[in-house]
Amino acid sequence: MDKNHIKYQLLQHKPSKNSLSSAIQAHIKTSQLVKAIMLEDLQGGKLMAILPASHKISLNALNTHFNRQFHLMKESHIYEIFEDCKHGAVPPLAQAYEINRVYDEFLMRQDNLYLEAGDHISLIQLSPEEFKKLMQYSVPLKFSYRLFH
Repeated sequence: MDKNHIKYQLLQHKPSKNSLSSAIQAHIKTSQLVKAIMLEDLQGGKLMAILPASHKISLNALNTHFNRQFHLMKESHIYEIFEDCKHGAVPPLAQAYEINRVYDEFLMRQDNLYLEAGDHISLIQLSPEEFKKLMQYSVPLKFSYRLFH
């Protein structure tokens, strides 16, 4: 992020086990917490879907848009790719791992965004403008819907 001149702040919180727990521990809205879901298609092509923690992914929307058949990647494969991160704390920084990405347009409606930093105790705080710079070469799509819980 420093290399790409992205302005951010690091926010520490009590240890968490998942994105919803991170939002609670950091006292932020789940709609502002950005989570990454790793997908692959039948040919092994990878895609990181980036969306709010308050939302559920629509594989059908992504499959239709890309004309591919994505499914959730096996956790063991995710651990191999993100070996420098704690399990379950994948940061939505696909470009650092040379993985294609797509982000949900809902994220651009937030005042601030918070990204998992890969360790279950830190979040990266960004403005939507800085997030958009971070998502360079990626098109925002609508591929998720809000969960009610």
